Amino acid sequence: MRRLMAILLFLPLSALAQTPVVPEIPFDSVPDFIKLPPDMFLGEAAGVAVNKAGNVFIFSRGNTTGPAYAAAAAQLLEFKPDGTYLREVGHNLYAWSFAHSVKIDPQDNIWAADKGSDMVIKFTPAGRVAMVFGRKQEASDEDTGPVKHPKPPAAPIDGWFRQVTDVAWDAAGNGYISDGYINSRVAKVSPDGTWLGSFGTPGNGPLQFNTPHSIAVDQQDNIYVADRGNGRIQVLDTSGKFLRQIVINVPVPPGSHAAIGPTPDINGIAAGYGGTTKTMAPGSPWAICITPGPHQVMYASDAYPGRIYKLALDGTVLGVLGRAGKQLKEFGWIHQIACPSENEIYVAELLNWRIQKLELHPAP
Repeated sequence: MRRLMAILLFLPLSALAQTPVVPEIPFDSVPDFIKLPPDMFLGEAAGVAVNKAGNVFIFSRGNTTGPAYAAAAAQLLEFKPDGTYLREVGHNLYAWSFAHSVKIDPQDNIWAADKGSDMVIKFTPAGRVAMVFGRKQEASDEDTGPVKHPKPPAAPIDGWFRQVTDVAWDAAGNGYISDGYINSRVAKVSPDGTWLGSFGTPGNGPLQFNTPHSIAVDQQDNIYVADRGNGRIQVLDTSGKFLRQIVINVPVPPGSHAAIGPTPDINGIAAGYGGTTKTMAPGSPWAICITPGPHQVMYASDAYPGRIYKLALDGTVLGVLGRAGKQLKEFGWIHQIACPSENEIYVAELLNWRIQKLELHPAP
């Protein structure tokens, strides 16, 4: 024992901190939570949100039997707190193309970000269109087709998006839109819809992004951007100033496997994933969510090893739960998280075409 203590005393602090002890959080998944009508089915569940009444909104890549490209793969559905189906919002909406995320603002307005049409739509709580951001390509244009990914990308244009991903709001009601797979920036709009500007460029430095995929704002108006392709969360102020970054570094359990495809290495590199970003790296944030106050925590998800991480807002990992798979309490590419409270969260999964309602039971 004395020899072991002597060794530990002479180790640098960085060596002692390389393998943090992160607890597993016990949890349950509510079986058969979502109750769809007999003739309705979810596609890839891209988005999930919860309003003040506890109603659950699902933005699914369903309602389509078209080709792989150019099908209208987006449908926004609302359910009661017990999972009973209520209604469809925006049936056959012009903006629907390829669902990406749904959010509820403090006034219970419903916001949907559609990656395929490059548009963000604000609905009233009654389900009527209130504001439209961006513009989809014209069906009559001879150049209409998949958005190109030139390197370097073409300069962004105010008011226009290219594969938009998510939206969040500060205390003053300003909106922050993560834009997205190509422009790699965050746009800022006023409560009345005025374009206030944008910040960020493609890259891997501070205030540079590689697919800003999810976005959240805390009670101090700090903006958290899930910079998925760079394997980190960047924290900004409301003027776009870089404050700090969070990197989730928790050891991968032995025997972990990918939800689909080959198992990536520690840098997220695997055949079929391109090999140029950290999208599939352990801890690389696909979705983030911050709970309501007064004590706020953040949840983040990765694709491999398919876990959810509970974090303090300073980036400290407080616990982990789940793994990749197809059963309840397992996950297939969590694309969005809703966290109306610290111990009740909802996850939208692409690969498993479902929403899971999770009830966490952390130790005191």
